[in-house]
Amino acid sequence: MKIRLDQVVKTFDTFRAVHGVSLEIESGELVALLGPSGSGKTTILRMVAGLEFADGGQIHFGDRNATDIPVRDRGVGFVFQHYALFPHMTVAENIAFGMRTARAARRSEAQIAERINDLLRLMRLEGLGQRFPGQISGGQKQRVALARALAVDPKVLLLDEPFGALDANVRRDLRRWLREVHEELGITTLFVTHDQEEALDLADRVVILNEGKIVQEGTPEEICRNPASAFIMHFLGDTNAIATTVTKGKAAFDGKLIEAADCVDGPADIFLRPNDLAWSPTDAAGIPATISRVLDRPGARRLVAVTDSGQTLELDAEPDLEVSRSSRGYLKVLRSRVFTRQA
Repeated sequence: MKIRLDQVVKTFDTFRAVHGVSLEIESGELVALLGPSGSGKTTILRMVAGLEFADGGQIHFGDRNATDIPVRDRGVGFVFQHYALFPHMTVAENIAFGMRTARAARRSEAQIAERINDLLRLMRLEGLGQRFPGQISGGQKQRVALARALAVDPKVLLLDEPFGALDANVRRDLRRWLREVHEELGITTLFVTHDQEEALDLADRVVILNEGKIVQEGTPEEICRNPASAFIMHFLGDTNAIATTVTKGKAAFDGKLIEAADCVDGPADIFLRPNDLAWSPTDAAGIPATISRVLDRPGARRLVAVTDSGQTLELDAEPDLEVSRSSRGYLKVLRSRVFTRQA
């Protein structure tokens, strides 16, 4: 099922949460809405679900205008961050709940039981059907919530921060598993997250929002390799920002010149991710600097270096690089992004 948003607007009292958003999600595509708190991503998801109604614009499911269709008639499955399971029902009863409503009454009890067993297998929950939510882990609860959403054969699957309540290791495992489930079922899926790694790991396409507007969309590769603005650079992870001035397509950094062909002359910022820099004890073509800290991590090493002009930068190094606090050397710029500073 293809979803199309056409200039969708949503206002709460005097606050406009969504500013004329237009977006197309292809049938079978898995799309992440990514952005900071208050960027409008959950509001968009709730409008697609029918839990909120747009104040302007239209939402289409395929050729059907779904803008004003009630949630029960949209054919969507919704998974909430905090599971929203019925604590007095078993896992199997939670999964069966939607199938037993009046609108799903075509299924016999035998068909419902068969569907429950199929979903328990798909969700890797075999043997847990008779347990109650309080008797299973957080990761298992989230799988039950997804099974319940899938039980009614939705045309569209919507997930609102589905792994936000789980610890990091469980989140990583569930991300891989959810991608496998999506590839097996092929349901058009839209999910909301503020976790950049989660969006980039899971999605076919990432849509980044800020202040109710789409600021960039593309594949994970496009988003990572070609960030469109300083906001994207800051939002997508660790980055070093250096104030500079662009003159004739060049940005100055500690006596070196960096390409800035797309920038107009004037104030700007150079952005360098930690893996955009390399450390050399001997290459005088680089920028002279002193190591102020060495941060060791499993399988990696992060250096904090201070240039002779006082700029502090973080960079990644090989775990076995011989370097210590107060080591002198040179920073080599491997890649960079320069953006004109906004007034």
